[in-house]
Amino acid sequence: MYVVRPVEPADVGALETLLATAMPGVHTLPRTREKIAALVERSSASFAAHVDIPSEETYLFVLEDLEHHELVGTASIHASAGSNGTYFAFRNDVIQQVSRDLNISHSVHALTLCSELTAYSQLSGFTIRHRNKANYRAGPEAALLSRARLLYAVLAPHRFGDRFFVPLAGVTDDDGQSPFWDALGRKFFKMDFLDAERTIGGARNRTLIVELMPHYPVYVPLLPGPAQAAMGQIHPDGQLAFDLLTEEGFEADEYIDIFDGGPILQAHKNALRSFRGSMVRRVATQDQPPGAPDTMASYAVASSERKFRAIVVTCAPAESSEALCLPAWAQQALGVAPGDNVICVRI
Repeated sequence: MYVVRPVEPADVGALETLLATAMPGVHTLPRTREKIAALVERSSASFAAHVDIPSEETYLFVLEDLEHHELVGTASIHASAGSNGTYFAFRNDVIQQVSRDLNISHSVHALTLCSELTAYSQLSGFTIRHRNKANYRAGPEAALLSRARLLYAVLAPHRFGDRFFVPLAGVTDDDGQSPFWDALGRKFFKMDFLDAERTIGGARNRTLIVELMPHYPVYVPLLPGPAQAAMGQIHPDGQLAFDLLTEEGFEADEYIDIFDGGPILQAHKNALRSFRGSMVRRVATQDQPPGAPDTMASYAVASSERKFRAIVVTCAPAESSEALCLPAWAQQALGVAPGDNVICVRI
């Protein structure tokens, strides 16, 4: 059985082990113990803070296997992207070029450095252990980890914006190099892709980005074929996250990552299942054996903002009832008792 909860200081060592095997090109994950500890400290302070409007808060969640008492996944959400500056991305533009003398008019695909995603709430850092092994199939715990961040936003809407986005890792080769970066970013940073990622610490809001990246439109037809082909494409390791996010309601739009060209998905909260489909229900005890499988339903269930926990549970349908009948183990995992309110959404 799995539970998603806020990270705690005691999790630093387990997180270091977990993230050591994560994909090297995922720019939203810290790598060193020092940076992991700093992120955990920042997250703990964010959960404890009394927030009126979204600001610099970062909320880090972990997926815990309660049976084996180990962490098997992590994911985060930032209250406001670029809170320490401006969040930069490339926007796919179409520029009209006209020559009246030659009577020629045509459209040119270009990339423009922009800051339009600044202050959107940002999902990042999704990783789950074993997800790339041939004998591993993503179960409901993967969907729970991805969705739990949004369930927390449902419980605490004042902590987040109305729009959310997710940058996904772009295409890289076996050595971790990016064809998009090699064609564009390398020309301005004068360093390898992974070196640049380490230098900038995975951020997309550093001053040196706007200092080094081109401020003029970059004509896509002038980029090499491999760079053009990589634009908006996700790394194979990101397919699970992409599938979960699109099922949630996120869509690819006109923005791509400025380093590896990976897609940036976004959505208004009203388009997301966690917001549209979540229900507040009163906890009741499941005091009889579960019914037949075809009479049951699976839900992601989350407790309160102040003591957040989220699990997946199969129980009697709650759509037409004011109560959600939970077995004792589920109540214990959530830290709730009969009569308490929880939110739930079908998965």
